[in-house]
Amino acid sequence: MPETAPQPVRTLVPAGLVVAAGCLIAMLTFGPRSAAGFFLLPMSKDYGWGRDVFGLAIAIQNLLWGVGSPFAGAIADRFGTVRVLCGGAVLYAAGLVLMAYASTPALLHLSAGVLVGFGLSACSFNLVLAAFGKLLPERWRSMGFGAGTAAGSFGQFLFPPLAAGLISSVGWQETLIVFGGVMLLVMPLSLALATRGNAASAPRATDLPGQTIAGALGEAFRHPSYIMLVLGFFTCGFQLAFVTVHMPAFLVDKGISPAVGATTLALIGLFNMMGSLAAGALSTRFSRKWLLAWIYFARGVAIAVFVLLPITPLSCMLFGAAIGVLWLSTVPPTSGLVMLMFGTRYMAMLYGFAFFSHQVGGFLGVWLGGAIYEATGSYSIVWWLSVALSFASAVINLPIKERPVNRSLIRAA
Repeated sequence: MPETAPQPVRTLVPAGLVVAAGCLIAMLTFGPRSAAGFFLLPMSKDYGWGRDVFGLAIAIQNLLWGVGSPFAGAIADRFGTVRVLCGGAVLYAAGLVLMAYASTPALLHLSAGVLVGFGLSACSFNLVLAAFGKLLPERWRSMGFGAGTAAGSFGQFLFPPLAAGLISSVGWQETLIVFGGVMLLVMPLSLALATRGNAASAPRATDLPGQTIAGALGEAFRHPSYIMLVLGFFTCGFQLAFVTVHMPAFLVDKGISPAVGATTLALIGLFNMMGSLAAGALSTRFSRKWLLAWIYFARGVAIAVFVLLPITPLSCMLFGAAIGVLWLSTVPPTSGLVMLMFGTRYMAMLYGFAFFSHQVGGFLGVWLGGAIYEATGSYSIVWWLSVALSFASAVINLPIKERPVNRSLIRAA
């Protein structure tokens, strides 16, 4: 039976307003965590910590962001999106404010790690993209995925220079408190993304009658293409988290000013807006698995060239532009493949498991960055590991079959 396009949940909010509110949420929630690297040196200096202490806190954040995402997605799929987004915003804000007073490693790990990590799992762009999949008509979806991802990138463009400026003018503690207050803006914005769970979703021709969460998970994890997609997404998280947290300190070690580090991360965010929008558009016209393979391959080349060339302000900015185009451009084809394979009914949860793999990579990228630096005094091993993972992910994505799961076989069984 041919696949029937998933129908959107009924909503009184115009599609344009849904996209605008979701993009603002993605921008606000992605911003502070993309500026985390600017708190590494001042906090470590004030409290006498090694970089491994701060690195472990952000590693925990990335891991719990991933751990919480499938559960937050399942709750949103079952009970609606607004409650999850509001709860996540409160946790995120509390974590940032407590981080401002975290004078011990344990408090840092609780605030920046546990609270911010679980907060992100419930209010970041993974929930926004899943809501887009439910609320937007078919012609808006690929554009919405690209726009939501690009909005997160704009947060990365906006917040690193903002953090650097605020830290130098008012201090790092006050900056964290300001960022915590900003997170509460997610709550009113979330009202535009209201969904009512599964009961509001229009059935699809290939849906299994009464499919449960357990059934959806079993179906996904027996599907080899989904497994390969999840494994490939690991590399994306490893690279993004390592660069976001350790790039500013890496450049200072090379004699580059913090302003150049802020500019480099801002350029990543700026060019990622273009890359994400382009990836969203290309995902509607070309093979998504080949698009992912080329993105991962190009990342490996960009990182290798950056490490091999002398580190100068110009090379940093060129690297920021190049890696920025490829930064979150993996998200539209990845989320699109999840929706193509399994539809929209459990999309938040199933994309959440793919995102968990992404965040396991993020945990290792941040943690290994700090641990290996403290052991060797250099980030070289982690840079080259990033290159190797890029090429491995390019290969892993090639066998993916771009078609809906064959539910007729499951019905027969």
